[in-house]
Amino acid sequence: MTKIVIVGGGIAGASLAIALKRQSVDVVLVEKDPHWTPSSSGIFLYANGLESVRTLGVLDAVLERGWASDGRNVYLTADGSFITETHYPSRDPAHVPPIVGIKRSDLHRALADEVQRLGVDIKLGLTVDSFEDRGPQVIARLSDGSEIACDGLIGADGIRSSIREQLFGKMTPEFTGFGTWRSVHKKPKEIDVKIMMMGVGKRLGIMPISDDQLYIFATTNEPSKPLYDTTRMHEIMREKLAEFKGPAAALLDGLMSPEGVLYTAVEEMALPLPWNKGRVLIIGDGAHACTPYMGQGGAMALEDSILLAPQIAASSDLAATFTAFGASRHERCSFVRKVSRQVGDAGGKELPDDVDARNKRLQTQGQADVDSFYARMFAGT
Repeated sequence: MTKIVIVGGGIAGASLAIALKRQSVDVVLVEKDPHWTPSSSGIFLYANGLESVRTLGVLDAVLERGWASDGRNVYLTADGSFITETHYPSRDPAHVPPIVGIKRSDLHRALADEVQRLGVDIKLGLTVDSFEDRGPQVIARLSDGSEIACDGLIGADGIRSSIREQLFGKMTPEFTGFGTWRSVHKKPKEIDVKIMMMGVGKRLGIMPISDDQLYIFATTNEPSKPLYDTTRMHEIMREKLAEFKGPAAALLDGLMSPEGVLYTAVEEMALPLPWNKGRVLIIGDGAHACTPYMGQGGAMALEDSILLAPQIAASSDLAATFTAFGASRHERCSFVRKVSRQVGDAGGKELPDDVDARNKRLQTQGQADVDSFYARMFAGT
C-alpha cells in the first residue's frame, strides 16, 4: 500500500488526507499546532469549492454548521445606498448551494472529524524538520526525533511552508499593499444575504456564517505593511472603516474588544514549476496562495486534494505524477490568482472621481463578469 506523509492540517492537508484514505492510501498527517485549531474568523465557499467538499463526503457536515445562500450578492455604497445585485451560480442548486458562509473553525471541525473517522494517523504538535528522498522512499524526520519512511511527502503547510523552504530555499510571499480585517458578530435577523459595500479604495463585506452569526471582511490600503497595536485592534478597525454606514455601522460599533478582530497583510505566493522535487510536492497556499477578493483560496486547496488523490493511488512513479500534477494545476491557479489580484488592485487604487463609473459598470457588467468567471471555474472541473 502506498504511504503518504502530509505536512499541515489546514484545508489542503486535511482534505487531501480524506481524499487519499478514500483511495485506500495509507496517510500520516503531521500538524504543528498541538490543539489543531484554526482562527475563528469566517470563510465562504462558492459552488466550485462546494463541489469538492461534496466529493470529499463532508458537504452535509458543512451545510449543517454553516449558512447556505441562494447566491444573491447585494452591492451597496459606503453610505448604504443600493447599487445593484448579482447572483452566483451553481451547477446543481438542488444539492450544492451557490455559496456557503461558515466559521473557519467549523469548516475545520467538519474536515477534522472526517479525518479522524477514517482512521488517519495524526501527529499533533510536531513538524517535519528534515527529509531525504532516497528514490524508492522518502525519510521524514520529525521534531520529536522519530522518522517515517513513506512513498511520498506532501507539504500542505501554508504560505510560509517549511517544506517548500527545505525543498527550494527561502521564498518570501509577495506583499500586495493591502490588509484584511475580519470580525465575527451576532447576526441581525434582517441580514440574510451576502453584502458588498463599496468605499473609495476600500471594501467591506458582510456574510452570514450560521443562523445566528455573521462575519465582516474588509480590505484597506496598507502600503507600509504596518504592525498595529494588538490591544487596540477593535478601535483601529472601527477607525479604518468609519465611512461605512448602513448595515455595517451597528456591527462596527459593536466591536468592544481586540480579541474579536483578526488583521492580516494580504500576500501572494506563486511557486514556479515544478512544484516538486522527486517524491516531495507542495500544494495549497504554499504553491499558489491568492488574494481574497474572489474567495477562491480554499476552493483551490480543495481542488488540489480531490484531483491529486486518485493520481497518487494509480501512480507507479510518484515523482512523475507529482510533476504532472503541478503542470496540470498551474494555469488554473495562476488564472485565479491574477483575476483576484486585478480586482483587488482596481478597488484599492480608486479615487473619488472613479466611483460613479465603478457603480455604473457594476450595474451594467457585474452579472456578466460573475457568469464569465464561474463558467471558467466550472469548465476546469
